[in-house]
Amino acid sequence: MDDFLLFILSSPSGAGKTTLKTRILNESHPELRFSVSHTTRQPRLNEIDGREYHFIDRTRFQQMVHGEEFAEWAEVHGNLYGTSVHEIDLARRSHRGVVFDIDYQGARQIKAKSPDAIAVFILPPSMGELERRLRSRASDDEPTVQRRLANARSEIDHYAFFDYLVINDDLEQAHRKLDAIVIAERARCHRNARSAERLLRSGQV
Repeated sequence: MDDFLLFILSSPSGAGKTTLKTRILNESHPELRFSVSHTTRQPRLNEIDGREYHFIDRTRFQQMVHGEEFAEWAEVHGNLYGTSVHEIDLARRSHRGVVFDIDYQGARQIKAKSPDAIAVFILPPSMGELERRLRSRASDDEPTVQRRLANARSEIDHYAFFDYLVINDDLEQAHRKLDAIVIAERARCHRNARSAERLLRSGQV
């Protein structure tokens, strides 16, 4: 498809990326498919294998790395995460784009292979609010909260790599901004050049 989108969402933990991703997929752009990543971390209470992540052990993950089954992979917070090539192939066969929920390391790998991928970084309104959101998670113990806070500044430090920054201080407004990014990217000249050329060849313009 000419307008197939590779849409990357990234953020420090607690910035609201998962909620925004769900709204984009379910409310405004159902033509996009979520890329379910593989991870070695343990599932949270409300997570289902194959929906939020494919939960596998470290040995299986490393086998997939050696078999070149990942389009990108990285170690984050002591756990391994990766996007399988199979997930992207599934999206190409059935949807008009794919949404990646990955960190800046994975985003860099995807952009290196596909420079026209769109990378969006979700920012929290403040570090204080980020800490509040992290502490409100019943699934994260104190060492986990401290580790995520320590890593947040390092992740935010890579903001300039991304094409767009969305500050999630108001969920509705942040959702509208992401919606607008998808719409604008679909109108980019290079995504529609073939349609223009077909019109020229048909003599209808």
